[in-house]
Amino acid sequence: MRNGRSKLAVLAAIPLLAAACSNGDNGDNGDGSASTTDAELSASLTGAGASFPDPLFQDWMHTYSQDVQPGVSINYQSVGSGAGIEQFLEQTVDFGSSERYLTDEDLQVAADTRGCEALQFPVVFGSVVVAFDNPDLDGIVLDAEAVAGIFAGEITNYTDSAIADLNPDMDLPDDEIIPVHRSDSSGTTEVFTHYLSTEVDWWADEYGSGGEIDWAPGLVGGQGNDGVAQGISQNPGGVGYVNQAFVQEAGLASAHIINADGEPIAPTLESTTAASEEAEIPEDFRFSIDGIGGEGYPIAGTNWIFTYTCGYDQAEADAIIDFWTWALTDDVANDVVAELGYAPLGDELKDRVLAEIQRTNADNGDGAGDEGAADADEDAEGDSDE
Repeated sequence: MRNGRSKLAVLAAIPLLAAACSNGDNGDNGDGSASTTDAELSASLTGAGASFPDPLFQDWMHTYSQDVQPGVSINYQSVGSGAGIEQFLEQTVDFGSSERYLTDEDLQVAADTRGCEALQFPVVFGSVVVAFDNPDLDGIVLDAEAVAGIFAGEITNYTDSAIADLNPDMDLPDDEIIPVHRSDSSGTTEVFTHYLSTEVDWWADEYGSGGEIDWAPGLVGGQGNDGVAQGISQNPGGVGYVNQAFVQEAGLASAHIINADGEPIAPTLESTTAASEEAEIPEDFRFSIDGIGGEGYPIAGTNWIFTYTCGYDQAEADAIIDFWTWALTDDVANDVVAELGYAPLGDELKDRVLAEIQRTNADNGDGAGDEGAADADEDAEGDSDE
């Protein structure tokens, strides 16, 4: 339910939202990056959460602070999705980030401690890749049963029939498999284990899904996506699950995963985009990407950003709104998404998210301004229809 907005929040939101939806009428900063407002902003923001989008976020934040709004500094700590949610609910950061959306319980905690509604909106999609250090394994085909068997410690050699039968033309190494998993509370683990739980009944019964699970004994743990990538590289026969950007950065080999239509799909930008387009996204933006077929890669996840509808200084709120609007609409920012192997939001979803971003700090006042807020939303809808 949307509450009243202060006049100040509405006045700030209207030019930002109009600029965001115009896509091309924004001011150019000389390097191709564009401001969403002509105002010079000044704020120091802190965020924490998922390592999944960290390479992208660091690039975005550096460019924004250097070339777009030099008066805004943003410090994002890649501490994992679980810690990101915890710090957001404890109000030790200005925004949180996770591959898991906030539950009803989380939202109630936020309302009780902050005194207003917490917002959550997706900003990017990405694939969780089954990765190897051995380049000879690049393109190996795996199905959900084989992946589950590997990470349950039941498939212990690459020549196992569960793998060999899927790869009759590949010269598989007679090597021990060393599975590497996330040791911290992780949205990447949430996405990965959710996929296994929806595809493999015995995995759902024995392990389930979540940001942290009780792994089989003998597996190697790594802190963050970079820790898993390092664990894969340091262990001969190592295999782990990491975000696609870290696969590219570490030069790891990747598996093709058989999707719901029986097609082995490589984790590419195109296949991640195809997967994201199959998701049904409700008004509250809480959804999972399941049962992916066609040309879609089946282990795909979403990154959510969390903010509040009250409690910020107006300068902080203006900077939060402007940064995330810029990140989703600027050409330079969007180019980086593809370069790092993530998938952007589709146009219709992006319009919905841009409207939601404007609600940050919107209840930080006397409740006035509902009419202006409605006009801003109508303007955004009108621009998206053109």
